[in-house]
Amino acid sequence: MNFTRIISRTLFLFSTVLLFISLPAQVRLAAVGGVHSSNLLETNSIPGFENTWGKYFSPKTGFQLGVLAEIPLGQKNFFFQPGIDFSAKGNQYERFYDTSLVKSDTLYDQHTLKLNYVEIPLYLTYKFPLSAKQRNYFFLSAGPYFAFIYSASQPYQNRVKYYNDDQYTFNSGTLDLPVGNGIGKYKTLDAGINIKAGFELGNVMLGAYYSRGLSNAYQAIYSSTFHQQLIGASLGIWLTKSKPAPPVNTDNDHDGTADKDDSCKMVAGIPKYHGCPIPDTDHDGVNDEEDSCKTIAGLARYHGCPIPDTDGDGVNDEEDSCKTIAGTVKYHGCPIPDSDGDGVNDEADQCPTQPGPVENKGCPVMVIKKELAKRVLFTARNVRFRSNSSRLTTNSLPALQELADTLRANPDLELTIEGHTDNTGNPEYNRKLSLKRAMEVKKTLQKLGVTEERISVEGLGDTQPAGDNRTKQGKSENRRVVFRLHVKNS
Repeated sequence: MNFTRIISRTLFLFSTVLLFISLPAQVRLAAVGGVHSSNLLETNSIPGFENTWGKYFSPKTGFQLGVLAEIPLGQKNFFFQPGIDFSAKGNQYERFYDTSLVKSDTLYDQHTLKLNYVEIPLYLTYKFPLSAKQRNYFFLSAGPYFAFIYSASQPYQNRVKYYNDDQYTFNSGTLDLPVGNGIGKYKTLDAGINIKAGFELGNVMLGAYYSRGLSNAYQAIYSSTFHQQLIGASLGIWLTKSKPAPPVNTDNDHDGTADKDDSCKMVAGIPKYHGCPIPDTDHDGVNDEEDSCKTIAGLARYHGCPIPDTDGDGVNDEEDSCKTIAGTVKYHGCPIPDSDGDGVNDEADQCPTQPGPVENKGCPVMVIKKELAKRVLFTARNVRFRSNSSRLTTNSLPALQELADTLRANPDLELTIEGHTDNTGNPEYNRKLSLKRAMEVKKTLQKLGVTEERISVEGLGDTQPAGDNRTKQGKSENRRVVFRLHVKNS
């Protein structure tokens, strides 16, 4: 048929091309063949397919036969190996019917799928030398292949009982299968990947290969995919030898140093460095003969040295606003500023615009006047609570008003309120009650115009009695608050 003729001519033409390219230097040609286990792997969405039909399919034995060219890629044992070969693929179906279990007129059914392709493999190969003379290698190859179907057929045989006849009839024959694009046809073109590994011993190659199709090789009437798969072994014989490479130019880089003496044959250099350029040890673009800092990368304007850092603060002079005074990166190489000149730098100074001693974190020291402290202490004595309660007594409000006036008049002062109780109840209850009392005083002072951030509270319970808890008067004295003044930031 015309298709067969086209494939035959393609095989002949490609073989001629491979033979032609083997003639130039360092290119050679081999005859290769192999035996493999072939299968056509099917995946589909048919429920129970694997147990009903899939388990009766198995691989079939096939073979490959063709030619392979080898073209070196540089000098690192890499090779491009295009080829062309004839490859027999397919699979086998065989089923025996147990008529005691399955109602069937067929006793035995067997058919073999034969798909013959012309393949064009394109390998990228790396060879690992196994001997000093580099005649023996272990090789690894991988690459794509493109395949054109040559023929498709299906020999079959079965034993069938017709109608009510008790005799079984044996049938056999061969079916020609349709090829092309469309339902029920095997695709004209297939593509996939090849992987090969083995040994090259002189002119002989022994290897194992794996091949997997990536395209759908057959279009069924139902949703499915069919991929070719081969696992096999191969034998190859090199038919031609690679010719020695032509002699290289005696001075390939034209630098005046002959290639046999040139350590940098592709880069122009000078005889002093065996044909290589003047070295640049620190790779800063300034060659060693002009570099004052050969092992430290720098700039040409500093003769190959880094930008200097005169004050040694880690900020180079080009970025340092205080070149002779050590500083920090944050302040462009200058020291951390001290705005108020009190010896405490601004980052540690809680009052950067007011001078103050180091022990007071850079803030001025304020002394609380004795009469003011006495007045606050007296005020606290007039703040009382009801028994077992955080509610203030009525006569406490005038005292708290006076305290609020004092705090508003002295904005640099802060207040700590300690809450206390008598020993009525358990300690944990008393601690919570004393904290509530301190909080009640704080809320009252806030209502009288003192900001919340100036007031802190503590609940000390019955741990610090001021009076005798065995007497009514002593218990009353213990239901109290204590006010402690202190200067902000101190």
